[in-house]
Amino acid sequence: MTRSERINKVISYFVLTGLIIVMTFPFFWMVLSSLKPFREIYRPYLFPKNPTLDNYKQILSSSLFPRWFLNSVLVALSTTFSVLFFDSLVGYTIAKYRFPGRNIIFIFILSTLMIPTEMLIIPWYIMSSRLGWIDSYWGIMFPGMITAFGIFLMRQFMETIPDDLLDAARIDGVSEFGIFYRIALPLVKPALASLAILNFIGNWNAFLWPLIVSSKPRMYTLPVGLAYFSSENMMHWELIMTGATISTIPLIIVFFIFQKQIIRGIMLSGLKG
Repeated sequence: MTRSERINKVISYFVLTGLIIVMTFPFFWMVLSSLKPFREIYRPYLFPKNPTLDNYKQILSSSLFPRWFLNSVLVALSTTFSVLFFDSLVGYTIAKYRFPGRNIIFIFILSTLMIPTEMLIIPWYIMSSRLGWIDSYWGIMFPGMITAFGIFLMRQFMETIPDDLLDAARIDGVSEFGIFYRIALPLVKPALASLAILNFIGNWNAFLWPLIVSSKPRMYTLPVGLAYFSSENMMHWELIMTGATISTIPLIIVFFIFQKQIIRGIMLSGLKG
């Protein structure tokens, strides 16, 4: 390695380190602020002089935060499992079965990606109202239970599975669903991991639709509940920071569990034509 290359490498490390500090500083400020008592929250220093967990005890015992947290967990997990099953099933069907209109159906599915979510709010609300899904988990979940992006992603990966492998399974007497479940799905685990984490994060952070379809505070998801809680406790920033910290914990856990799979999945998805 030449001297100029070493200098460029050192400069790159310094620049990247600076960017990491800038990007992570708000997160650490939020976490440290959640440990400050009320009398310290407006003082201009980073680390709390008298760290306390009273904010966490208060927010979990005297508010609906536990209910909002459970609502978000239920919605995010349910929609994620639904998307993994239905999107992979539809993607497999379009990729591996030959039937009239297959490409047209796929184009129609992709065309829905061009429709802004805001344009779908009114039809979703009318449908929820007629079915009695207002202030219910079904009303919150149904728009995210199958996605066009997930179908596209799974179709691209399913195309890479050799047809000969599937034909050999049919000769061995494996059912069509068994071929999908026992052979196709294990071969596209990176795509499933990518779809799972992206869908979980999207539904965990969803705000607009849960806000519209839920009028009762007990049915709020965590983002909506946090906004409601912030409006009720505008002067208590230590409690708001505590609620925001709690809301990020599942996302951090999901990322650390699936980080290798998501990176591999993104790398592979960029190679699929």
